[in-house]
Amino acid sequence: MDIGERSRGQKVMRSGMGDTPGRGGAQRSCLKKPSLSENCERRPEGTTSAGSLAYGEDLEEKNSAFTWEVKANSRTYNNQLKEKVFPCWQRKKYKGNIIHTAKYNFFSFLPLNLYEQFHRMSNVYFLFIIILQGIPEISTLPWFTLFAPFTCLLLIRATRDLADDIGRHRSDRTINSRPCRMLVGSSFLWRKWKDLCVGDLVCLHKDNVVPADVLLLASTEPSSLCYVETADIDGETNLKFRQAPMGTHQALTSERMMASFQGTVVCEEPNSQMHHFLGCLQWEGKKYSLGSGNILLRGCKIRNTDTCYGLVIYAGLDTKIMRNCGKIHLKRTKIDRLMNRLVILIFMSLVLISVALTLGFWDKVKEFKAEHHYVSEKLTYSVPTESFFTFWGFLILLSVMVPMAMFIITEFIYLGNSIFINWDRQMYYQPQNMSARARNTSLSDQLGQVAYIFSDKTGTLTRNIMTFKKCCINGVVYGPDEEETPPKESPYLWSKSADGKLLFQNARLLSAVRGNQDAMVREFWRLLALCHTVMVQEEDSESPDQLSYQAASPDEEALVTAARNFGYVFVARTQDSITVTELGEERVYQVLAMMDFNSVRKRMSVLVRNPEGSIYLYTKGADTVIFDRLYKKGLTEGTTEEALTSFAQQTLRTLCLAYKQVDEDTYQEWCQRHQEASILLQNRAQALHQLLGATAIEDRLQDGILETIQCLKQGNIKVWVLTGDKQETAVNISFACQLLSEDMLILEEKEIVQILEAYWESNNNLLSGQGSLKNRFLPQVKTAMVINGAFLDQLLLPLSKDSQVLVGNVHVDGQEPWQEPGERRTDVWQARRTSLMWQTLGVQLRPPGLVPKNKHANTRESPEARRERAFVELASQCQAVICCRVTPRQKALMVALVKKYQNVVTLAIGDGANDVNMIKTADIGVGLAGQEGMQVVQNSDYMLAQFHFLRRLLLVHGHWSYVRVCKFLRYFIYKTLASMMVQIWFAFYSGFSAQPLYEGWFLVLFNLLYTSLPVLYIGLFEQVSRLRTCLPLPCRYSCLCTPPPLGGWGGIWAGLLAHDHVTVPTGAQPDGGLALPVIYQALKKPYSKEEEKAEKITAEPLPYLCRQSRARRSSYAFSHREGYADLITQGTSSHEGGALRG
Repeated sequence: MDIGERSRGQKVMRSGMGDTPGRGGAQRSCLKKPSLSENCERRPEGTTSAGSLAYGEDLEEKNSAFTWEVKANSRTYNNQLKEKVFPCWQRKKYKGNIIHTAKYNFFSFLPLNLYEQFHRMSNVYFLFIIILQGIPEISTLPWFTLFAPFTCLLLIRATRDLADDIGRHRSDRTINSRPCRMLVGSSFLWRKWKDLCVGDLVCLHKDNVVPADVLLLASTEPSSLCYVETADIDGETNLKFRQAPMGTHQALTSERMMASFQGTVVCEEPNSQMHHFLGCLQWEGKKYSLGSGNILLRGCKIRNTDTCYGLVIYAGLDTKIMRNCGKIHLKRTKIDRLMNRLVILIFMSLVLISVALTLGFWDKVKEFKAEHHYVSEKLTYSVPTESFFTFWGFLILLSVMVPMAMFIITEFIYLGNSIFINWDRQMYYQPQNMSARARNTSLSDQLGQVAYIFSDKTGTLTRNIMTFKKCCINGVVYGPDEEETPPKESPYLWSKSADGKLLFQNARLLSAVRGNQDAMVREFWRLLALCHTVMVQEEDSESPDQLSYQAASPDEEALVTAARNFGYVFVARTQDSITVTELGEERVYQVLAMMDFNSVRKRMSVLVRNPEGSIYLYTKGADTVIFDRLYKKGLTEGTTEEALTSFAQQTLRTLCLAYKQVDEDTYQEWCQRHQEASILLQNRAQALHQLLGATAIEDRLQDGILETIQCLKQGNIKVWVLTGDKQETAVNISFACQLLSEDMLILEEKEIVQILEAYWESNNNLLSGQGSLKNRFLPQVKTAMVINGAFLDQLLLPLSKDSQVLVGNVHVDGQEPWQEPGERRTDVWQARRTSLMWQTLGVQLRPPGLVPKNKHANTRESPEARRERAFVELASQCQAVICCRVTPRQKALMVALVKKYQNVVTLAIGDGANDVNMIKTADIGVGLAGQEGMQVVQNSDYMLAQFHFLRRLLLVHGHWSYVRVCKFLRYFIYKTLASMMVQIWFAFYSGFSAQPLYEGWFLVLFNLLYTSLPVLYIGLFEQVSRLRTCLPLPCRYSCLCTPPPLGGWGGIWAGLLAHDHVTVPTGAQPDGGLALPVIYQALKKPYSKEEEKAEKITAEPLPYLCRQSRARRSSYAFSHREGYADLITQGTSSHEGGALRG
């Protein structure tokens, strides 16, 4: 029997014992994916779905457009390929593996830094005044009085930027100098990462980091599997598997054959789709289709694999992880933008004042000539000419009203507030010996104005550590014992193989297990030890009991570890057997079939023959599918359902277990019929005999997550979760974090579409374009939104150019939505056809008043922009937004859309490389440093060790810094204006002759030295509220940064007008300048009749939003691809990979 026939037999055999096979079913006849040519012919005969036909046609269409051609072991061929940059200039098509993430180099630092600095209007103003001071005829102050401090200001800012960029250069140098083994001649030699080129072959060992995007050619594991950990990419620590193409797996069995490998890979151009790849390997006259399951991405770490070999496809900046990093761009605060406008306003005021004083000179000059003879000797020009010179003289003299010293001292205030963050011991995390760090010293005031937080899930909100929390066996719930004093030693030490790390302790359950009298308890733990895809390896050859589990899903690892501590130890696995030690007795079970988990079946099953010869079918999966397949339902099933409901209310991830004994006749009959009836047996679902119980796993949250999120919500800060994880898992974690609650109206795809349709219709028919989504829900109705990346692409395709420009560093590839590796690819044209619905809706939006009135109301927006605005407005009315299955590009897009249409300060926080783009796009980027690597930290503005430190960073340091800077600016501007009023008053007594009252250096040192200490003290040490009240009263934070009542800059003006002390007790309103929003609301004009009518209409309940309550919420999710169970049942022992043959 060849490979194809054996795989067909195994797949059909697994399709009949009461479990529906996954996608593809009998169509997948071999381990390889359907290739573009002859491999497609290996599919078994039978019906072919329209979806598979469309998939094949799309592959052929894509293949015809493939332009990225890589030839193995041929640098000469690869280097000769060029790409046209300009009509007369070409460069190498393939980049080297060296990376540059720094902003400047030796030659570009000076021009680029000056270019960025002169984006500030104040610097342009100062340069203009210095030029005027250099003209003797109009100069009233020495040129160096402004030139010296201006040079100091430029040097201070340039030094700060240079220090930040030097850190990036050091990081790049460290990464580029990492060692790796690459093929040189006929042997693998150690070289640096920067020496790699496209087309080179590399050899990777266990715990090595993948240096580039590599096509896996072979490995020492069975079926050339390779296990990788993507913690540095997406923050997930569970294993994922990749597999080499079958052709290279069977042929490349030695280093000599690796050196002679001359295959050619034709694939898509480099793009930012992290989990998508399409290509074809051409070798020895055959073609092998390639997908994301064959690619090792840069930044992955090799796990549980001794040795693997790969071909470099993308290198350096062309790798997917670097494509998602984006470019470094200048982040400017709202106060910076306000100061630009303030400089323009002051300059216009100076021009008016200078014109008025010049008119006074015009009127008084003849009188002065008559009364003061010495004045006429100096006035050698005509009166109009002298008036022209006097105007510029006054402009120079009063230019101090824009104080240079204010910008210099501001830099020191920013630096001081950043140092206070670094010194805060309350944000020190002892387990990692890590404290908070401000990597950007110019954003401290922005921390006090945050309105939206965009957070990753895995590794940011959660620890990605699953713990066995509770279980229900035969209707009896076993929870952790509530003892005042925990036992000094682990109760599981009676088992030699127990690791002693299980936190779950229940004396009654342990007694039942050790008594071995209850058959249901025995089968419960036996199922957990048998039905899984966990890999096992021995940590110490001298101590065989020391086993280490490697799982593709952290949930499975937690369940197998729990069974291990209760005496049911999974020991080893071969292609047709599983060895388990049950209460000290070793038992070997013959594996007859293994039905894998997928998103349709939502369960996993294993058919085994025990040592006594009996056949059992063990199944675990979601409660909805298990209960539907029970043979009968009695009291035990009802009690288990109640337990599941209780587990779900505690936001635990639930899983149901069931089994059935299969008699020999039924099994033999099924084996005889499975070949001719395989297709008919696909959809048969035989009843399960007995429900064993349920497990409850806790996805442990980071410390202080609940308190932090509740505090941020009280401070009027909205928290959105953007994750690449599955929707079920993300929703469960959101309930655990209390972002979602049972009384919330959760909007999903259908509801969102219907609300937006109703929005367009109501605006067209009722409000004539003056409505808004802000009144779509009653104030007492709590709403939340749950969407995925595919829906987001359909909603916003095609992406408007404005959003692309706004994101800037986001690579929009125009490809299909992201999918899990191995899943059937969604046709991008289908997504575009779906988006035609929105274009149709856009046709109805032609009345100019359809969108809410704003500063762009006079400009006609495109349908894409109106869709974006409507979607963001709907999302902003929700208490929480959960985005699942989103790519790094989509994360950055969501941040950019909120920045564009809400005009608020955004903060993004994450811990993986897939969060870098989002962090760079947000106004403030916070990187969490942990086991997932430091790439996200290197691109962030602030570094924290734990998410809960964000509470203190915003509510204490951000609050104080914002008020300090506002009070400093108010004090400084008042002080400067007061001193200049004396100069203006002196002009009336000096004949409007533009004579300075103060000596030149006095004017410079007045602000820079003589009066700098009081304002510097306010900017560094002022506390608008005591430390003990900042965290308990988060409402004080929202009082300063709520912008709507005073327009886009209302919050900043409120801060500038604030009094010395703000007291905002619960239920009270702030006083002083902070009461302006309240006064504004009180004096606001009443609603118009149309608005009242619209509010009455939208207040009616929306019938299409009524949904059934979530009676059961099973949140167990496998993270490995479909077909993983097929692979681990082939080859030799799972933890003894055979070496490459010589």
